[in-house]
Parts: sequence; C-alpha cells; structure tokens
Amino acid sequence: MAGILLVAINLRASITAVGPIVSEIRADLGLSNAEAGLLTTLPVLAFAFASPVANPLSRRIGMERTLAGALVLLLAGILLRITGTTAAAFIGTGMLGVAIAAGNVLLPALARRDLPRRVGAVTSAYVTLMVGFAGIASTVSVPLAEDLGLGWKGALAVWAIPVVAGLLLWLPRVFRARPDRENPSIDRPPPTRLRRSPIAWQVTAYMGLQSFAFYVLVAWFPELLQDDGVSAPVAGVLMGVMQFSSLAATIAVPVLATRARDQRGLVLGSTALGLFAMFGLLIAPGELALLWTVSIGLAGACTLSLSLAFFVLRTRDGADAAALSGMAQSIGYGFAAIGPFVIGALHDATDGWTWPVVVFIAVWAGIGVAGVLAGRARVIGES
Repeated sequence: MAGILLVAINLRASITAVGPIVSEIRADLGLSNAEAGLLTTLPVLAFAFASPVANPLSRRIGMERTLAGALVLLLAGILLRITGTTAAAFIGTGMLGVAIAAGNVLLPALARRDLPRRVGAVTSAYVTLMVGFAGIASTVSVPLAEDLGLGWKGALAVWAIPVVAGLLLWLPRVFRARPDRENPSIDRPPPTRLRRSPIAWQVTAYMGLQSFAFYVLVAWFPELLQDDGVSAPVAGVLMGVMQFSSLAATIAVPVLATRARDQRGLVLGSTALGLFAMFGLLIAPGELALLWTVSIGLAGACTLSLSLAFFVLRTRDGADAAALSGMAQSIGYGFAAIGPFVIGALHDATDGWTWPVVVFIAVWAGIGVAGVLAGRARVIGES
C-alpha cells in the first residue's frame, strides 16, 4: 500500500509544476510560444505512445521491476530537463512522460492483483494523492522559484525527492518479485483480444473523452475566464481551486463505485454536474466563475476516478486490468492530446468561446453515454 501511494505521488507533480513557471522556462531557454506549448503537451503524447508497452513489459519482467524501472527513468528525466539546454528539456520531459505512463497503467492492475478486497479504498487513496500533489506542485512552483530563489530549475528539481523515496521503498519488493508470466493464474490469451470486447471499447471511450475534457480545460480555462473580465491572478487562483475542490470526489467516488452493484448512477450524477458547469461557461463564465470552477473540479475528479475504477471493476484479475488499462490509456491520451490544439484552432477561427464551449457540452454528453455503457455490471470475458 505504501509503495502504491508513493508511486501515485509522482504521477502528476513533475508535470503540473511546469505550468506556473513556463514563462520563466521559455525566457531562459529561448523557446517560442509554440515550443513552450509542445513542452507542456509532450507528457500527454508520451502517455499515448508508451501506455501499450507497459503491460507486455510487466508480463515479462514483473510489475515490481517495471515500476521500479519507471521510477529510475522518471528520476533521470527530472534531472536531465534541468541541465539548461533546450534539447535536454524536451528529452527529459519525454522520458518522464514515458515513466509516468507505466505508473498510470500498472497501479490499477497492481491494486487489483495484490489488494483485491481493498480496491475501492486503494484507488481512493492513490487517486487522491495523485491529484492532491498535482495541485501542490502547481501551487508551490512560483514560491519555490521566486520567493526561495531556486529558479525554475530548482523548483522542478524538488520533485526528484519523492521519486527517490519511492525507489527506496520499492527496491526490497523488486528483489523478491518474480515475473508475472511465471504465475499460471494469469496464463491466458494475449491482451489484443480486448480489441474485440465491447466493454473494453466502452471503457476506452470513457477514458478518452474525460481526458480530452480535462486537458482542454487545463489549457484554456484561464484564458476563457480572462476574456470575460476575470484578472490573470484570479484565474490562476481558480485553477488551484479546481484542483483542490476535486479531492472530495477522489476520496469518495472509488469507494462508492466498488460498493455499488453498477456505476451508472455515479456516471449520470457526474455528467449532470459537468454539463451544468459547461452551460454556465456558455451563459455567464466570469460572473459565477467560482461556481463553475468547483463544479468542473468535482465533475472531472468523478470521471477520472470512475475511469480508473473501471479498469479493475470490468476485469477479473491483475493481468486483464493491466491490459485494459494499457489499451484505454493509450487510445484515450492520444485522443486527449489533440484537444487543446483543436479548441485553440476553433477559438481562433470563430474569435470567441461560444463554439468551443458548445464542443465542451458535446464532449460531456459523450462522456455520459460512454459511462452509462461502461458502468453496467459486466466483466470482460464473461458471456
């Protein structure tokens, strides 16, 4: 449990720490706006390309060794990107994105394999820590860089500390672990069979649509508010409010999801809250910005928690959970990566936010449809 939680702490912090100090990074490295945008999008692209590799690798060498290797790669990426060159910044960011992809895929499977009767509590704990430390990282980046005089390099280097702690805790398990392929209980047909499963595609659609909504809002929500009269500092504070308001949902939803017969009620409730916030952004984004922010944070945390819970609730064991997680996250993050670009292009083409918000509404409607299908009490492989 402690190992799972320490890995979870490292799954977002090194990414979200970049946003608040990206202007300092851009100025120091001489990046264009487009290059700075690519630097912040690169981890999501790495998620899409690396997620399919994590499960086959874990089946060959074991989950413990794969996660330990991911932590080593994450540490190397964090240290490389602060060496002060443009190439190192991009390569290091790509490395940490690949490492985090492995953790994204394997943590649900590890919980399913080792703590099958505590899946709800474990998922609740690690998602809450993941989201909470993502918010902490984005909140403390500027104080670390400016108030403590660490600069952007020191502010990003701080996040190597929990990686080292995770490695120290994982090493004893690595030495004792055996490759998962030696376990006869998971000797079953290749994971590619999932591509013929309607349930797998429903979970994948839910994962992709909720990821699309999240990364679009992370990229454009502050500018949308500023264009409606909200000041830049207030918009920044609201982004922090969005992340921290989600903690209530990440604590409760995984537990409720695992105790319920099916998850359609949770899906409909979170979809309704998301649609409420989207219509609010369409009608009066700046006037009730705090209300829409809290609603988005809660709705987004519900959908994230449910998508991770589906990896274990719709599968029979850790091997199937890892396979489904790899498939859903690869396709889902690939779809999500195009979101900020598409919405930005639509905003430029229409010179406003009306049509982009209409797209938000359509995406949230799609989240509801996919979630109702994925939330039925079904398990992959059952007739």
